[in-house]
Amino acid sequence: MHYQSYTLSNGLRIIHQPFSSNISYCGIVINAGSRDEYPDEIGLAHFVEHMLFKGTEHRRAYHIANRMESVGGEMNAYTTKEETYIYSTFLEPYFARAVELLSDVVFHSEFRQHEIERERDVVLDEINSYIDTPSEQIYDDFENLVFDGNELGHYILGTPKSVSSFDSATVKRFVNRQYRPDRMVFFSFGSTPFAKVAGLVEKYFSQSFEALPFKERIKPTKNIPIQKIINRKSAQAHTIIGRQTIDMFDSRCYAFYLLNHILSGGMSSRLNNSLREKNGLVYQVESNVTFYTDTGVFYIYFACDSKDIDRCIELIDKELTRIHQQPITEKQLLLAKRQLKGQWGISSENHENVALAMAKSFLHFNDYLSFEEMLEKIDAVSSIEIQTLVDEFLDISEMSQLNYSSHFRSK
Repeated sequence: MHYQSYTLSNGLRIIHQPFSSNISYCGIVINAGSRDEYPDEIGLAHFVEHMLFKGTEHRRAYHIANRMESVGGEMNAYTTKEETYIYSTFLEPYFARAVELLSDVVFHSEFRQHEIERERDVVLDEINSYIDTPSEQIYDDFENLVFDGNELGHYILGTPKSVSSFDSATVKRFVNRQYRPDRMVFFSFGSTPFAKVAGLVEKYFSQSFEALPFKERIKPTKNIPIQKIINRKSAQAHTIIGRQTIDMFDSRCYAFYLLNHILSGGMSSRLNNSLREKNGLVYQVESNVTFYTDTGVFYIYFACDSKDIDRCIELIDKELTRIHQQPITEKQLLLAKRQLKGQWGISSENHENVALAMAKSFLHFNDYLSFEEMLEKIDAVSSIEIQTLVDEFLDISEMSQLNYSSHFRSK
C-alpha cells in the first residue's frame, strides 16, 4: 500500500504518504466550500479561511504568521466551491509544530469583530483585483451562467455587498455548522513515521464535538444552453463556450481527461493547431474539465478580435464534429496517452500539488490512486469512449456561451 490511513473516534480521517525528503507537507482539508453557503452567506467560506489566521484562544495574528515562518516554513490556505484547505510546508523536524498550529487555527479561532473589520477591507481589495482581470473572472462568470440558480453558481470571493455584511456571529455560525471533524481529512506527505503522524493528530485533533446539521448540497438541474454578452472594455473579446458534464465519481472521468488533452493539451493540440497555427485568430485557446461531487463542467476559452468570435466558434465546431465523424485512430490515441502521461509525470514532481490532490481524493473517495494506477486508467481508455463523450456532451448547439466584449453581437 502506497499510503497509510487511520480514523479518530470523532470521525476525522488521516492519510499519510511516506516520501523520503527533508521537506514535509501536512494540513487539513474540509468538506466545506462556497456551495455550502446559504443565500445570505455568499463569500463566507472564503472569508472564514482568511479569518483562521487572525487570532485564536492562544495566539494573535502575528504569532500565527510567525510560528512556521520562524523556522523557514509556510502556512497556506485556499477555498474552492467544495473544499477548504489549510496546510503547511516545513523541514521535517518541525512536524509537531505544524500539527499543533493547524489544530489551533481550525478548532480555536476566535473570529474577533475588530479583526473581521480589518480583514474585510483585504477581501474587498481581493475582489476588486479579480474584477480587474477579465481573463480570470470570465471563468467564474461562466460557471455562474451554467449553474444559474444553483449553489455552484456564485463567486467564491463573494460580492462587496455580501462581504460587508459579515460579522463575528455569522462567521462562527458557519464554522460551527460546516467545520466538523467527520467532514475533515488530515493529510501528511513526507518522511515522518506514520506512528508519529497518527499520535500527534490524536493528541491535537481528537476533541469531541457537537454534530450540528450541515447544509445539504443541491444537485444542479439539467444542462440548459444560455448565451450572454457582458459589455466591458478590453483590447480583446474574451469568450467561453461549454456545458455541464459528469461528476467526479463517474467512471468516464479519465476518458474526459484524455479528450480534453486531445483538444488543447499543448501547442500541437487540435484547437491550438486550428485557431492559432492555421488561421492566426488567437494567441491562446484552451479547454478544461472540472468535476464536482454531483456534476461537472467542460469549457473552451479563447480571446480574439471581436469580429473573429463567430469564425473561432465555427472552427471549434469543426474540430468537435471531426472527432464525432472520424473516431480517434489507435496511433493518435497512443500519442495522446503518451503526452498526457508525460505531463502528469512532470506535474507529480510538484510534491505540494501531490499532497493536496491526495487530500481531496481521500476526502471524497476515502481512497487515493497511486501515480501508476492513474496511468493504468488512462491506458484503458478506448477511442469509442472518447467518441461517445463527444456525442453526448460536445454538441456545440447544447453549449452555453459567454462573451466579454463591447462590440460583439452574435449572428
